[in-house]
Amino acid sequence: MAIDSHALVLWRRRGDTVEVLVGHMGGPFWARKDLGAWSFPKGLAEAGDADGLATAEREFTEELGQPPPPADPDVPDLDLGSHRAGGKQIHARARHGDLDPAAATGGTFTMEWPPRSGREQEFPEVDRAEWMPLHEAREALAKNQRIFLDRLADAAT
Repeated sequence: MAIDSHALVLWRRRGDTVEVLVGHMGGPFWARKDLGAWSFPKGLAEAGDADGLATAEREFTEELGQPPPPADPDVPDLDLGSHRAGGKQIHARARHGDLDPAAATGGTFTMEWPPRSGREQEFPEVDRAEWMPLHEAREALAKNQRIFLDRLADAAT
């Protein structure tokens, strides 16, 4: 059985260029990696989430430390569908809006580090966020999320 994960892809247009907001995954495994180490804010449903959009908005807020901008009445949210990757089914919705990535200060997670040391350390879920044009995001994103860039490009043009 697949685990459902929900993402909110924030996008904006700068001239003729479509950009997406992505976060660099935090923690020691990703610290020295760049390509393939970025992600859209996403996560698993929890009790109290009304639906997939509520999950995506909650995860966006947790990972970036601020809520996503409200839906733009002139540019409706786009359903980017889902994609199965390994044991996860990722569902994505795109929202047109803007946000200052420098203000992103999200949540943390705890893990044993260094491995087998018995010591627990806290790390940021996302250590930084950036706006990237679609062609740059394609290289930066984890492979299992790149399909959503194609779908956004088709819908936003």
